[in-house]
Amino acid sequence: MSRRPISVSIDRLRGKRPDAGTARRLPGDERSCPRCQSHFRADEIDRNCYVCAVCDYHFPMTARQRLDHLADDGTWQEIAGELRASDPLRFVDLQPYTERVRSAEAKGATEAITSASLAIQGQPCVVAAMDFGFLGGSMGSVVGERFARAAEEAVAQGVPLISITASGGARMQEGVLALMQMAKTIVALDELGDAGLPFVMVLAHPTTGGVWASFASLGDVTYAEPGALIAFSGPRVIEQTTREKLPADFGMAERQLEHGHVDAVVDRRELPARLGRLLAIFARPAHDEAQSLASQLAQNGSERAARVAQALPGLSRRLRGRPGAEDLNPHPADDA
Repeated sequence: MSRRPISVSIDRLRGKRPDAGTARRLPGDERSCPRCQSHFRADEIDRNCYVCAVCDYHFPMTARQRLDHLADDGTWQEIAGELRASDPLRFVDLQPYTERVRSAEAKGATEAITSASLAIQGQPCVVAAMDFGFLGGSMGSVVGERFARAAEEAVAQGVPLISITASGGARMQEGVLALMQMAKTIVALDELGDAGLPFVMVLAHPTTGGVWASFASLGDVTYAEPGALIAFSGPRVIEQTTREKLPADFGMAERQLEHGHVDAVVDRRELPARLGRLLAIFARPAHDEAQSLASQLAQNGSERAARVAQALPGLSRRLRGRPGAEDLNPHPADDA
């Protein structure tokens, strides 16, 4: 009979395991948060507006998802949805530009921006939302034209224009034609301003390049989503060019708020209510209401003027009765 050494340990009673390593974590996949690695179900993330319920990380949203999220009852009417990208330069890199466009359209979007007329919290407006999933949200000829037509529709309806950006900048496959859209969008905003209508910007991740250098930086009120990168050039490009290490929060929405480049950093789940309150402030009274208000102001002003005129004789007598009032009346004999 062989004798085996007896090993006695009380580590188990103390909750210790000498052979235990770090806690095993499930590998990340498309159903996990890239920041905290927490897992979620598709219906959970959809109900939470594509925001992580654990760490509040904001996932990308398509333009149509954003319009559904903002619009009352999810109802909106698309503007210039028939416009499609062409290939005037016959551009080819690893594959022809036309094939890239077809591959992007196969995911469900028709361009990197979708414009629509809708109502937010009962307030009518026009929204132009960008989609980073369509060729990086790049701004080509169709993007510029759709944005310009959205501004024209806002002027025609007399309502504010809201834009939600998520873009890497101008579309390189269209060359100088894409760069021309920077000027085109600014001219469209000039017409909006001439009509006395507000322009509200919502900067989502990322907003960079020619989009940030044109209409995205011209909002009368500018909001940003948490953690959004907002810069002309990304930190990696700048570090490679300057050979300098940038701060970890370079270009982030929170840093831009500190420097006054945005007015507020707003959680996506609170955005409809925030925009609704803002649009209510911008709302113009109806013509009849404006006429009634003007009449009330004029009536109140005339009544006040009449009361002041009636009080003037008594005021003059009271002034003459004060000590030293003889200086006010150089001819006291005339009163006799």
